Amino acid sequence: MKIRNLQDLRVFVLAADSGSLSTAAHTLDLSPAVASASLKRLESDLGAVLLIRSTRSLRLSPEGESLLPAARCALAGLSDALDDIAQLRSSLREELRVSMPSDLGRNHLLAWLDSFLLQHPDVTLRTHVSDRPVDLYQQPVDIAIRYTDMADSGLVALPILAGNRRVLCAAPNYLARHGVPAVPGDLSRHNCLRFRLGNALHEHWRFSLEGQEVVVTVNGNRIADDGDAVHRWALAGHGIAYKSALDVGKSIAAGLLVPLCTEWTTEAAPLSLVCADRRQLSPLVVLLRDHLRLCCENLVDGFKATWPFTPVP
Repeated sequence: MKIRNLQDLRVFVLAADSGSLSTAAHTLDLSPAVASASLKRLESDLGAVLLIRSTRSLRLSPEGESLLPAARCALAGLSDALDDIAQLRSSLREELRVSMPSDLGRNHLLAWLDSFLLQHPDVTLRTHVSDRPVDLYQQPVDIAIRYTDMADSGLVALPILAGNRRVLCAAPNYLARHGVPAVPGDLSRHNCLRFRLGNALHEHWRFSLEGQEVVVTVNGNRIADDGDAVHRWALAGHGIAYKSALDVGKSIAAGLLVPLCTEWTTEAAPLSLVCADRRQLSPLVVLLRDHLRLCCENLVDGFKATWPFTPVP
């Protein structure tokens, strides 16, 4: 048993509710003849008379009385679903203002956002590429993509790659000139490329092995507030960097950088999509997070076979 046309069901419900087939036809902007044909088609599909009609009256048959509540429910559910689709389509036309870190942003995220816009051409994107902290309450930014643990920040965070970690690495020509550090403590004798985030200088590098934690205070002749600059310095052989695996994974896979002290567990660098209020998590933002998560997973899959990076859950 199959109903061929939902319009037939609408005619039946309106006719039953109003007690008039002509009223149902007028409500649906149909001719009386088309409305009558719809009702006959529905009755033919179901193999039952639903409305007992005369020239002056219309009443439900027992089969019609049985069908009417389910028909009302089905049409109401369809209306709700269509409203949801309309709301989703509307939300997928919004403008997104996105802040992102410099290294991952320039070298990966911009391309990933390009592919997202190809899938959602009605979206307008404004990007802010910088490692300087963004105030999501004060600055004109909707969401930020950041390497950070937001548990105690009061902000709302959707994880993109929660198990991402830092990697200690240097170019082969630097290691040929200055030697390879065997343990983190050896870093005190090396030129380390340091990163400043706001007022905080990242000069205390943490490692652990078999329950033992080591914190090394590093020094060097280069400090940047831009993670991409640190990456470029490392590639040029100017020193040792301690950067996100997502940032340097392709460089390591290509042999341009060498991972160091790989038996030691490095600092966590979870990547998240962050916003100020849960109401900002529109369907579009959730779609973007899912897209970026897939891109990150594909990136990791592309380089994890060539060096021992294993993101924790």
